[in-house]
Amino acid sequence: MNDDEKSETFGLRLVRFLRRLRKHYMGVGGAMLIAVICGGAIFAPVITEYAPNKIAVRERVQGPNADHVLGTDELGRDVFSRLLYGARPSLVVAVVATLLSTVLGSLLGLLAAINRSVLRAVIMSAMDILFAFPAVLFALVLMTVLGTSLINLIIALTVIYLPRIVRVVYASALQVVELDYVSAAVALGAGKSRILLRHVLPNVAGPLIVQATLGFSLAILAEATLSFLGLGVQPPEPSWGAMLNAGRPFLEVAPWLAIYPTLAISLAVLGFNLLGDALRDWLDPRLKDV
Repeated sequence: MNDDEKSETFGLRLVRFLRRLRKHYMGVGGAMLIAVICGGAIFAPVITEYAPNKIAVRERVQGPNADHVLGTDELGRDVFSRLLYGARPSLVVAVVATLLSTVLGSLLGLLAAINRSVLRAVIMSAMDILFAFPAVLFALVLMTVLGTSLINLIIALTVIYLPRIVRVVYASALQVVELDYVSAAVALGAGKSRILLRHVLPNVAGPLIVQATLGFSLAILAEATLSFLGLGVQPPEPSWGAMLNAGRPFLEVAPWLAIYPTLAISLAVLGFNLLGDALRDWLDPRLKDV
């Protein structure tokens, strides 16, 4: 293939990519929204001059003004600063818990799909038991037993979202292992680890990526819920759920104390949901351009 043909091929691929990208503009918007939230959390010390825990009693419960863009809370702390810093625990918990549940869930789902033995029954029965409990209620129980800390919060969210990943991977892998080329690989003497890594895992990557993306939004909601109930990030460290709980008594006199953290949680969840929906359509081979 000469340079002209390579250039033409690259151009066609670029045109097809841009054409498909235009169809998923909502997903692009979701990705941009997530990028803005992550950028605000990372560069919070540069964006705002106020420390998130700096108390200024004389400036307590002030509305949005020139000095404090989003006002101040009941202790005079800058709400905008606390929103930026409060994104950090939400994102850290969501990312780590989702990654852990995805890795462990993928391993268990693949093992259950390729082993027609007691191991499959044990794994799927355990997942069914975990899936039977309401997610938030189960997380409350785990946090009560383990104690309130960021690590325990990650462990609790990993456990409650593990069955969801296992079921998705198991269902997808079960279809793949029945295909002819997998049977041919088994007949040629390929080991289970080679079959899993070479043939099964690439075919379940699409549903797995989509499920993991949507898991971020669920983890953010769960972290905010537990922090709202006092079982997540502990004061005085900022957290969206804790900020919402602290602003609840001031709804009549200072509604912005509850509105802004609620808006931040909603935008983060919306961003991940839009991205997850776009990835689902993007990775669906039936929707690809011919």
